[in-house]
Amino acid sequence: MTPRIAILETGRPPVALAAEHGCYPDMFRALLGDRFTFETFDVTSGALPEAGAFDGAVITGSPAGVYEDHVWIPPLLDWIRTARGRLRLVGICFGHQAMAEALGGKVERSERGWGVGLHAYEVALDAPWAQPAVTSLSIPVSHQDQVVVAPRDARVIASSAFTPHAGLAYGDQAVSFQCHPEFTPAFAAALVEARRGRIASELVDQATASLQQPDDRGVLGAWLRRFLGGDATVLN
Repeated sequence: MTPRIAILETGRPPVALAAEHGCYPDMFRALLGDRFTFETFDVTSGALPEAGAFDGAVITGSPAGVYEDHVWIPPLLDWIRTARGRLRLVGICFGHQAMAEALGGKVERSERGWGVGLHAYEVALDAPWAQPAVTSLSIPVSHQDQVVVAPRDARVIASSAFTPHAGLAYGDQAVSFQCHPEFTPAFAAALVEARRGRIASELVDQATASLQQPDDRGVLGAWLRRFLGGDATVLN
């Protein structure tokens, strides 16, 4: 049976970029491939899936902060707490932060500033779905907020000096990452360029140059396909 995946859309790219690169659910469909059937839920409009009706769920990135006063955020955090353990759960960027906040951690605007471009993480993970096995990942990022306190029962599976809680695992059915494996280098470069002025030009230039280097989107994408596909036994 084809696994059913709910995509919880918590934000959208700038309109001009979406016209060329697609929306975030489009990017996840491209990353995860045709092994799955997908249904998208516009969380910002109040739509949330029935967890028991799906095999897995992906919570997307968003320009919002989990600590901001948006009416749709508390129901999302409640949904995460209720859905945990009922399906395989993946959080990316805002989704990573929302899972941490919902499950007992803390998220803040980081004093380190913007994380943009291609960032490298040390990986500490041994799981059947994490194949091919690697000790580091280089993936596009775009964030100011970070998980500053991990939930008590979360395990750190990816980290860097800039982002100490870059990847978290919760038992064997929930994982999250601060980075954006769904972002192509072209989209990540266009996004950071669109924020020139909000982001210092020197940092924009550094980020754009870094995105010309090889990345590991294919590796992390393969991991998430295997995880959401059900090969997710207990993490070691």
